[in-house]
Amino acid sequence: MPAALEVTDLTVNYGSVRALRGVGLRVEEGQIVCVLGSNGAGKSSLLMAVAGAIPAAGGTVMLGGEPVLGKRPEQLARSGVALVPERRRIFAGLTVEENLRLAGLIHGRSRAAAEIERVMGRFPILAERRHGAAGQLSGGEQQQLAIARALVANPRLLLVDEPSLGLAQLITDAVFEQIAELRGSGVSVLLVEQQVSRAVAISDRAYVLKNGEIELAGEASSDFGRESLAEAYLGIGKGQA
Repeated sequence: MPAALEVTDLTVNYGSVRALRGVGLRVEEGQIVCVLGSNGAGKSSLLMAVAGAIPAAGGTVMLGGEPVLGKRPEQLARSGVALVPERRRIFAGLTVEENLRLAGLIHGRSRAAAEIERVMGRFPILAERRHGAAGQLSGGEQQQLAIARALVANPRLLLVDEPSLGLAQLITDAVFEQIAELRGSGVSVLLVEQQVSRAVAISDRAYVLKNGEIELAGEASSDFGRESLAEAYLGIGKGQA
């Protein structure tokens, strides 16, 4: 069976600066895979390239066995790729429901309404505040809205960029629990995150990016995934990750 996502030898340049160099990774159907690394390692560039938001200089991206590199973001969205961007990027002046309706434009009106109600069931706080301005939500609620907005498209592959950014610990835990609950729902997840322990705890496999290259990779459930990844690259000793 083809992987949900298979990236091979992916290279991304920003002018003369090479952001990604020969990156390869694999996300199996129904898996959560995390990509770890410090700021500037190339994590967001990886997600943006997979989502079609920035061009790649080389390599291949396969979605369910089909090549998709070079497709526009709207084409990839229709193919089942949804991106939850860094810093949420919700429409603060619109209501919660209006944010979700915009995401539902990929479907016809009747299906969009059904998808919105399905997603509201997963995020009860959004259902309670559906007619309130998105900008009035807390940071954690806005992150939930960003994830819900992506899920309205009913994606096969969800790309999540730094969901913990700017959130308190308790709220971060809740957001990661919601991401973990996607396992088994038919959605595969590629998660970019700096918080090692939280990301690895919900993931099946982990990769570390360093200077635009894959430095380490391993099963997240193993000692290698939980400790060696953090110790070898991020400088976190055992018991601290």
